Order: sequence, then C-alpha cells, then structure tokens
Amino acid sequence: MRFSIEQRHLTDTNGRPISGGHIPVSFHTCEAEDATDAVRLFMSDHKAEIIGTVVEFPGFQAVATLRSPQGVFTLQVAPSSQQMRR
Repeated sequence: MRFSIEQRHLTDTNGRPISGGHIPVSFHTCEAEDATDAVRLFMSDHKAEIIGTVVEFPGFQAVATLRSPQGVFTLQVAPSSQQMRR
C-alpha cells in the first residue's frame, strides 16, 4: 500500500522550538504493509528514532513523533493508494 507522510518540524537543528507562524512542513510517499511500517521505514531512511509510541487510527492512519539530527518532528501517515507500484 502506498502512504502519504506529512513531516512537521517542532524544533530546529539546535533543539529549540520553532517559533513564529512558519513551521516547516514536507511531504513524502512510502510503500509499506501498514501505517506503522511506513513510520518505521521513514525512521530508518532518515536516521531518526521514535519518541514515545506510534498512535494508530482506523483506516490505516498513524501519528508519531520522531527525533533526528535535524530536530524533532511529527509524522502524519495516511494511505494514498491501495496498490503497490509495480
């Protein structure tokens, strides 16, 4: 299944909270078996670690908080297709 991943940064590279009206957001895609697997693949690809637990929701959706050398960020994972690319 293909997933869309929204990455929203909470801190800068120095660990300070991002202030002001502009919070960096980026979007990614990933192919995985389920939403938790998509978080784990993203974590591995971006050399990040999960803070806390991955919260799963019905409909193959999940939210997680991660930390990497680039700072702390949240991921919102949602399905974008039921089919894997061939």
